[in-house]
Amino acid sequence: MTVKPEWLRVKAPQWQRVGSVKEILRDLGLNTVCEEASCPNIGECFNAGTATFLIMGPACTRACPYCDIDFEKKPQALDPLEPLNLAEAVRRLKLNHVVITSVNRDDLTDGGAMQFQRCIAEVRKVSPQTTIEVLIPDLCGNWEALAAILAAKPEVLNHNTETVPRLYRRVRPQGDYARSRELLRRTRELAPEIYTKSGIMVGLGETDEEVRQVMRDLREDSCDILTIGQYLQPSQKHLGVQEFVTPQQFEAWRNYGEEIGFLQVVSSPLTRSSYHAEQVRELMERYPR
Repeated sequence: MTVKPEWLRVKAPQWQRVGSVKEILRDLGLNTVCEEASCPNIGECFNAGTATFLIMGPACTRACPYCDIDFEKKPQALDPLEPLNLAEAVRRLKLNHVVITSVNRDDLTDGGAMQFQRCIAEVRKVSPQTTIEVLIPDLCGNWEALAAILAAKPEVLNHNTETVPRLYRRVRPQGDYARSRELLRRTRELAPEIYTKSGIMVGLGETDEEVRQVMRDLREDSCDILTIGQYLQPSQKHLGVQEFVTPQQFEAWRNYGEEIGFLQVVSSPLTRSSYHAEQVRELMERYPR
């Protein structure tokens, strides 16, 4: 299945704006998941002057067969200047909302929690009006590390479920569905004022009912925001696409998610976990905590 349907085609980006964002990122020695994970929305987001910062990377300690982030390089020591540089990028780009994510750092005892905490603190110093979303790994179930991230008080805590339980062994072999659910559940218990978010990919062989069951599970865990997007194969060495899901099916999932109580469901072929993440500011105004 190699030919993409019409609805997956994206407009060519205005490279002048893309180049200016890249220049700032290179000047400060920062990585973005937009580039490292070959996101199809890079042009749209960079043109809008937004980016999802990838900290503690670009090398990852896990080898998920769907992901384009490098896992063959050895992870490096944490950069003590990274939090300062990230905050400076937020200031230069004049971001109203910033997403901070990371590679998996299973080599660190806290999974990188303190680096997340430092990044949040530095952004608060230079741009206190900016809302902050962190998209974190499962931290190998280290709940003290999770508490450390939550203590820095990001507005949104995002952790992706990625796929349905039946496909975990093939799609996310080093992950654990129950552990991901527990992370979201503990976040709600430890910091009820923080909005929780998760996301899944489709087109990997899941059924409609399996997707709906994941949605029900996440609502049982009081997850507020859900993203659903089409999986796209980054290269021939990655998992193949089993199905290109129609826009009508994505709309059906969006409607179902709203019916069962999600505050927001972003569901479309090109949706990614950080796509239009800045819309959470409007959600916070409608549903204050």
